[in-house]
Amino acid sequence: MTAKRYAGIHNELQGGMTPTANIIRDAWVFGLIPEEETCEGWTVQGIDDLYDKVSAAWAPYGHLASNLPSELRERHARIYEAAVTRARATGWDPDRLEED
Repeated sequence: MTAKRYAGIHNELQGGMTPTANIIRDAWVFGLIPEEETCEGWTVQGIDDLYDKVSAAWAPYGHLASNLPSELRERHARIYEAAVTRARATGWDPDRLEED
């Protein structure tokens, strides 16, 4: 049986505005993987392992961006602002999610 593979953050539906994509973006913020890594082709187990590392990295900050030190907070803002811009350009509309 073949393991299910992740499509990659830039190939996701909803412009990459999903929980899995958030794990990847947070991994970029904390330097757990390079920002060029899209995780395309990763197995579910690989994503789960990354989630565990991301969760551990967030723990000292109470899982709140506002508690991050300035360098990480600035990186977080840059990465997430770019993600929202990219998602909107591909048709993602957060208001539509509230209507569904």
